[in-house]
Amino acid sequence: MLDTASGPIACDEQGEGSPVVLLSSGAHDRHDYDDLRTLLTPRFRTIAFDWPGHGESPPGQGPASAMRFADVTEELVEQLAPTGAVVVGNSVGGFAAGRLAVRRPELVRGLVLIDSGGFLGRGPQVRAFCALMARPGFLRAIYPRFANRYMRPRSEADRRVRDVGVATTRQDPGLRAVTELWHSFSSPEHDLRSDAGSISAPTLVLWGQRDPVIPLRVGRKVAAMIPGAQLEEFDTGHAPQVSDPKGVAAKLVPFAEAAFSMEPAA
Repeated sequence: MLDTASGPIACDEQGEGSPVVLLSSGAHDRHDYDDLRTLLTPRFRTIAFDWPGHGESPPGQGPASAMRFADVTEELVEQLAPTGAVVVGNSVGGFAAGRLAVRRPELVRGLVLIDSGGFLGRGPQVRAFCALMARPGFLRAIYPRFANRYMRPRSEADRRVRDVGVATTRQDPGLRAVTELWHSFSSPEHDLRSDAGSISAPTLVLWGQRDPVIPLRVGRKVAAMIPGAQLEEFDTGHAPQVSDPKGVAAKLVPFAEAAFSMEPAA
């Protein structure tokens, strides 16, 4: 457990070498990256943690918003990788990673966005869906079908991660944390589009072609917004790092090695 301003966070490190920070999706835990980490630890020191109210992390203080998750990310990266890390984020983890790259470029040696939140906008349909998902009864009822749809499960790892998401939303504190998270997605603060052009870190955008929640067209727009960003597509749902860890590692390892070979941001 590591202390942050909003409460303790469960965290673990594996391997040695340059740091790679791994940020998971909402309703999931750090074990989303287990299979990918086995492919990274021979070369890198990987760091993963559970969001407030998720996995082994207690709820802590304040609503479990995307912005609070981004604050936690900034604190932990500054604490664990003060000279900078390659920061990898899936879904709300992508928002946290992207906001860190905007606000603290010296902490982000490379940015990897996986089916990332924070770039979709807040149209009427998005706001309406977020409002529904912020209702505990609705979210609890729909999540088994919702998780199955966004994971597009084919493997045992996909099914395991799907089941973690469902279990998280069965009761508090996970249910409360995930509803609060969805409420925050319609906030103007959960929108990085106007800041995307200022991201200076080398950026790799990884996206599942079969993601029904944040579709591939959004990933293509994200890659176009960020200067020099490279887009790679996978035949997966919302979590390519779970569904195709070998494919993700094949893109991530050379990207991270190149990012750490460059001079860090001032």
